[in-house]
Parts: sequence; C-alpha cells; structure tokens
Amino acid sequence: MSNKKFSTVLLFGAPGAGKGTQGRILGQVPGFFHLSCGDVFRSLDINSPEGREIYQYSSKGQLVPDDTTIRVWKMHLDALKILSRYKPHEDLLILDGLPRNRKQAELIEDHLEVLCLVHLVCPQQEAMIHRIRRRAIRENRVDDASEDVIRRRFKIYEEETRPVLEYYPKQIIHEVDAFGSPAEVLLKTLSHLVPAQNAHFRRERVEADSLV
Repeated sequence: MSNKKFSTVLLFGAPGAGKGTQGRILGQVPGFFHLSCGDVFRSLDINSPEGREIYQYSSKGQLVPDDTTIRVWKMHLDALKILSRYKPHEDLLILDGLPRNRKQAELIEDHLEVLCLVHLVCPQQEAMIHRIRRRAIRENRVDDASEDVIRRRFKIYEEETRPVLEYYPKQIIHEVDAFGSPAEVLLKTLSHLVPAQNAHFRRERVEADSLV
C-alpha cells in the first residue's frame, strides 16, 4: 500500500468567510477536488453512532473531538478514492473545515502535503454573522440558526483555530480579502492556487515518467 501524501490546498478562515462557497466553485474546475469537512459530517446518517456523536457537538457550536473528526474524514476520503471520484494523481485536493486546531494539523500531516494555504480574511464579524444566518435560512441548516451558537463558533475559532496559521510555513500562506463578490474572491484565490496545481501536475508527470 502506498504511503504517498495527497497534494492539498487548505481553505482557511473564520465562520462565514466563504470557504464552502469558494470550495464548491473550485470543485467544478478540472484538476481540483473539493472536500468540506462540514459536508462530510452533514452527510452522515444522524441515527448512526458517528452521526449522533457529531450532531451533539455541532448543534451547540462546539468542535467535534479530534479523533472522531479525523477518523470520519479519512473514511470518507478513502471511500471517494475507491469510487474513483477523487483521483490523487490527477486532482489537487481542496480541503476546507480541517484542520481546526493544532492537534488536527499534526494528525493530518501523515496524510497530506500542504502546498498552499489560502486565508480568507473578513474583519467585519457582524457582516459574517449576518451571512451565516442568511445561509441557515436558505439551506435549512439548524446548526447555523442560533446567533448564540454562531458567536460561540467565533470564540472557538479565535481561541483554537486561528493559531493553526502559526503551524504552517509563512511562505505558503496567502491572504485573500473575502468581503467581495464570489467571482472577485475566486479570481484572487486562483492566483495562488494555479501555481500549486501546476507544481502538482509537474511532479505527477515526473513520477509517471520515472516508472516508464
């Protein structure tokens, strides 16, 4: 079994910064494969052991325990590989919602090679809270409907998630102003992702040629 790490770009930012929106758009571009940790959790059967465990935390705006998070995420990624929906030799993995703290960053290091981290920056917290509540109504997301839960998420982000930026080399971290139209944010994001994708393709070609 190959222990090769997956070439990855991390989408990073506070709640409501637009990680999911940008990830979904990028996932439609050939050569990118978007995987949202939040979507993985929401796709679980609520009556399954994992589903019940995750919901009891997410419904309160709390972080899911690290071991559960990584276990469920890796199971899902492996399933996508088996189904050939995610092809590591062709696709650059676009990951959002993970890692959420330093321990998770350390745990996923065994599986990922992070080529680039795009930090979506939006200093207007009240605007992001409004964005999240609007999304909750549109997508019927119960976990995002309570303002108290949302503010709790911001508190957790500042205390546990934002420090993850210090874990990665500064040269791979790129800040993007998230307070613009999706197209405008996408254009800025692609300016950092295209070089990472090209590096991934070049490396895959070299490895393929070495096997001939």
